[in-house]
Amino acid sequence: MWWFQQGLSFLPSALVIWTFATFIFSYITAITLHHVDPALPYISDTGTIPPERCLFGVMLSIAAVLGIATIYVRYKQVQALNPEENLIIKLNKAGLVLGILSCLGLSLVANFQKSTLFIVHVCGAVLAFSMGSFYMFVQTILSYQMQPKIHSKQVFWVRLLLVIWCGVSALTMMTCSSILYSSDFGPDVVQKLHWNREDKGYVLHLVTTAAEWSMSFSFFGFFLTYIRDFQKITLRVEANLHGLTLYDTVPCPVTNERSPLLSRDFQ
Repeated sequence: MWWFQQGLSFLPSALVIWTFATFIFSYITAITLHHVDPALPYISDTGTIPPERCLFGVMLSIAAVLGIATIYVRYKQVQALNPEENLIIKLNKAGLVLGILSCLGLSLVANFQKSTLFIVHVCGAVLAFSMGSFYMFVQTILSYQMQPKIHSKQVFWVRLLLVIWCGVSALTMMTCSSILYSSDFGPDVVQKLHWNREDKGYVLHLVTTAAEWSMSFSFFGFFLTYIRDFQKITLRVEANLHGLTLYDTVPCPVTNERSPLLSRDFQ
């Protein structure tokens, strides 16, 4: 059995690979068609103009669904491992909400480009990055609470380093973007897709975009730490029948069907 066939480890793997592929395919398409500059464009800039906009929207929406699935499985796993720890239960629920909100923001980024509805796009980006960062922070606290009984200390330290990486990237991005957009660097700085070295704010732009890409990679690294954990969990779905046919109106005992959420035929 391959490693990705163990438990539900394919979920975080698929999430990271698919999201990374979304960014790369959109970037390559946008660069090939000269829609953006090769030197560190904003991630969303690579999905602003057709045809890469269509690719970016569809693939990132699927990534949001994979994200929700991964976050839910993590929630159920922590819940099963710590059924009586009040602090962990509360943090786990908070993590679930934060993760879902982050995926909602990702969906908004995917479907509302900054060239069409800039405010919605920015709100989605803020939601995705901020809630995602808090989600990572909460999960790191959970890792601290569960080590060394549930998993090793190394897992906690790796996740802590990734959270610090994410925090530094987020702080850099917020600081530089605030200066860039609040200063007088031209009226079109918000929608600008092509930058020259001579342009005002060029360095700030590069630092901001580099921080955005860096923050995204910290997310990738964090979800990759779930692979080993997810090898030790499977979810099942149970179908509860209330009658032998669909015409029955009086409930009668029926043998329920239980099977894995994904059968081996699909693994």
